[in-house]
Amino acid sequence: MNWLKTLLATVIGLLVIAVGILFTVHNTQMVSIDLVFFRLPEATLSLWLILAFVTGGVCGVLLSAVTIFALRTRLGRARRQVSTSRQEIDRLRTAALKQNA
Repeated sequence: MNWLKTLLATVIGLLVIAVGILFTVHNTQMVSIDLVFFRLPEATLSLWLILAFVTGGVCGVLLSAVTIFALRTRLGRARRQVSTSRQEIDRLRTAALKQNA
């Protein structure tokens, strides 16, 4: 089963590379990006689009990492609370057994 995952990842990776190469070859027009306050230098359209795609991916990963960190913090807090509650329940059970004896 592991070899199937490796094969699938390799095929998808090669497909992405092939599409990227075709994309680069077909979008060779020189463009400059005009952001309201400044102008970026001229580069090929494919370069600007790939940079935008990579920037979006990196931003998505960073935002996901922040969310995951917050959720793990909440999970740790909840686990500590459960542990404390279990210890208290065990202490109350032993205290009740001692009273009945």
